[in-house]
Amino acid sequence: MSDVLQATRPLDELALDAYSAIVVGVAERVVPSVVALQVSARGRPGAGSAIVLASDGILLTSAHVVAAADEGTAIFADGHEERFQLLGRDPLSDLAVLRVGASGLPQVELGNADTLRVGQLVVAVGNPNGFAGTVTAGVVSAVGRSLPSGGRFVENVIQTDAALNPGNSGGALVDARGGLVGVNTALAGIGLGLAVPVNTTTLDLVATLIRDGRVRRAYLGVIGGGRPLAPRRATALGQARGVGVIEVAAGSPAELAGLQPTDTILAVDGTPTADAGDLQRIMNADAIGKTLRLRVLRGDDVVDLDASPTELSH
Repeated sequence: MSDVLQATRPLDELALDAYSAIVVGVAERVVPSVVALQVSARGRPGAGSAIVLASDGILLTSAHVVAAADEGTAIFADGHEERFQLLGRDPLSDLAVLRVGASGLPQVELGNADTLRVGQLVVAVGNPNGFAGTVTAGVVSAVGRSLPSGGRFVENVIQTDAALNPGNSGGALVDARGGLVGVNTALAGIGLGLAVPVNTTTLDLVATLIRDGRVRRAYLGVIGGGRPLAPRRATALGQARGVGVIEVAAGSPAELAGLQPTDTILAVDGTPTADAGDLQRIMNADAIGKTLRLRVLRGDDVVDLDASPTELSH
């Protein structure tokens, strides 16, 4: 009989294992900061999730969730509803910022995706298939992935095996402390979810969307990612990695400059580029129309190329 009584005791009277204790604690802190979105795009109803980024009514979500809708309804964890308005949307990062007319909202705690390590515990919170406040957990499977978006690529995406389903887009990916490290954006396959990283670059982008409603970017026309250099070459050049060029868009500034697939971009105007994120940070509004000196490793030779980025059109 004592065994039966033990099995039916309330959860809070039983000791949680360490993993469960972390996930339960994260869920209790984060679920109130994640809302369900209802939108109507071109006459079709749609749904997704969003994150309370600031207590005065600023929400963060995925750009594709509100791709054709400037307003809709945000449903909070306590059941109350608010109409939202779109402040700004950036398809290239797949991020959008919304505002609701409420204050004192339970805002999420910020983390830093730049500190994530493969194998680290992460928790996803969202509203998949209309089930509000759904929590799943997994690990960081990889970092630095590329996500196709509108014919281009969102770079430095986080890959996780935390279960994601339609409606999770725009929801929170948090670390074991409950800090926001990503915005869930896509399900790429069974056990393969993707999230846009939240770091200082993301927060600068959010501030720009709030202020201007859009993000101006320079367009170079390359697809690539971080590429390690051979040890002897790394020693000679004084850097261990560069941006490996996989594809050069036809007619792009990169092609006009003579950049080729299999090249490795080492630096732009003297600033080293170790991964796609470094290159993206350089391709800001200030680089539009400016002549940039690309230091490139081509085979065994280091060559300099001049490129003049144009403005990226959405």
